[in-house]
Amino acid sequence: MSRNSIESCIQENLKAYFRDLDGESPSGMYDMVLTAVEKPLLMSVMERAAYNQSLAAEYLGINRNTLRKKLQQHGLI
Repeated sequence: MSRNSIESCIQENLKAYFRDLDGESPSGMYDMVLTAVEKPLLMSVMERAAYNQSLAAEYLGINRNTLRKKLQQHGLI
């Protein structure tokens, strides 16, 4: 795994998150991480696709309606 890979960045940030908990138990991490990753992913892909939703959906490998739903959930449209 490359030190600059997305996976390693997430892993390093999760290590910091656990450190910052200072012994407290984490809660709701799955949704927290997915939301934290999904919004910047959508923003970056939309920019790359020149805000063309059909093209962005193709880049992501998801249905255009699914993309619209996710964009709405994150307040991006």
